[in-house]
Amino acid sequence: MNYSNLIISIPVILYALTIHEYFHGWAANKLGDPTARLQGRLTLNPLAHIDIIGAICFVIAHFGWGKPVPINPHNFSNPRRDNMIVSFAGPASNFVSAFVFGIIFQLLRNASFMPMNVSAFLYNLLILGIIMNLSLAFFNMIPLFPLDGSHIMESLLPYPLALKYKQMERYSPFILLGLILMGNYANVSIISMIIGPPVQYFLRVFTGLQF
Repeated sequence: MNYSNLIISIPVILYALTIHEYFHGWAANKLGDPTARLQGRLTLNPLAHIDIIGAICFVIAHFGWGKPVPINPHNFSNPRRDNMIVSFAGPASNFVSAFVFGIIFQLLRNASFMPMNVSAFLYNLLILGIIMNLSLAFFNMIPLFPLDGSHIMESLLPYPLALKYKQMERYSPFILLGLILMGNYANVSIISMIIGPPVQYFLRVFTGLQF
């Protein structure tokens, strides 16, 4: 990534991570768990949500994570259902953000009132915003702990299978780290193979462009 793209990517990454974690906390608060709100995490201040390693991974590989919002499932009226809703809220917020950026992109694409240098900057910013938000959404849907997909999968499985699935959590971070390292050093990015197709598909749908 060149320096101009790096400069553009910083606000995009901060937005994607912040909106993702904020809506985890927002959904939990709506469902009866005020933990995130009481700990100051129900905020749009990026500093409250940034995980340094996750942000660096975002810059390098276009997928990463924020600092997890604290959740106490015991405050939910239906812990399994509500935990799934809270887990899904983060990726959903990124997907909706990508959709909104796509609408703005298509509205501005044929605008003649903007100087060329301004329009080029906005186009790059919006396209990167779509890519980053889609990447964060689909990456977090991978069913490996501590990603959101693992909590969603656990809630969907029958209770006996969910217990066995939860026992695998201790190994999941190492599997996830191994997949990331494999992509960086062995040029075999299984994660990119998983999330790449849906990201590319919705990027084309949201922008109306072929990439």
